[in-house]
Amino acid sequence: MLSNVSKENLRIKICGITQPEQGRSIAQLGATALGFICAPTSPRYVTAQQIAAIVTHLPINLKTGKPCCDRIGVFVNADLELICQTVERAQLNGAQLHGDETPEMCDRLRQLLPGIELIKALRIQSTTALEAIYRYYKSVDTLLLDAYHPTLAGGTGKTLDWSTLQQFRPPIPWFLAGGLTPNNIQEALNYLNPNGIDLSSGVEISPGNKNLTQVAQLFNALHSLSSNLQRE
Repeated sequence: MLSNVSKENLRIKICGITQPEQGRSIAQLGATALGFICAPTSPRYVTAQQIAAIVTHLPINLKTGKPCCDRIGVFVNADLELICQTVERAQLNGAQLHGDETPEMCDRLRQLLPGIELIKALRIQSTTALEAIYRYYKSVDTLLLDAYHPTLAGGTGKTLDWSTLQQFRPPIPWFLAGGLTPNNIQEALNYLNPNGIDLSSGVEISPGNKNLTQVAQLFNALHSLSSNLQRE
């Protein structure tokens, strides 16, 4: 049973944001991070200019003067220069690599973008795929585990086999992704103890068009789980 789920310490990332008002509303509901798809082949693709327009609508943290949630650009086998330009122009504070990027590439990007959170996403097809993860521990800040799909990099709606990850204890923080919804998030978190969760298609009307009712249901489910654990 998960022992530390709460809205205060579980990172909640809603990915595939395309609309300024939806981004603002999702941040106000409690998301700690918004994800923006920077891969042109994706139906959720947004340009750096579009991301910047969304970021300007986000609520501001009065203590820092910066947006109240993290802004993560999601890239798939992108050129290093393009990643750096997008991070600067879109006012991002994190870059998620969702392709076949090597640890060596991650090292180079970390040097180019000091102070920017670097997330490496890995699509897990079997338990043997977990063995490759250790190569990234020293090259990135955070991991993200997603479900494998032969042709799609993410947003597939497919879930991971959570039972195979119960012994997963990486030395750096990690996000759980892959087919998470308001209806299954409690079950997933009863199996696993990630540092964060990542949802996209599980809270959508259509690709890039978020269902704010489902986002609110997600936070209600998390609050319910946290309350139940506190009473135990």
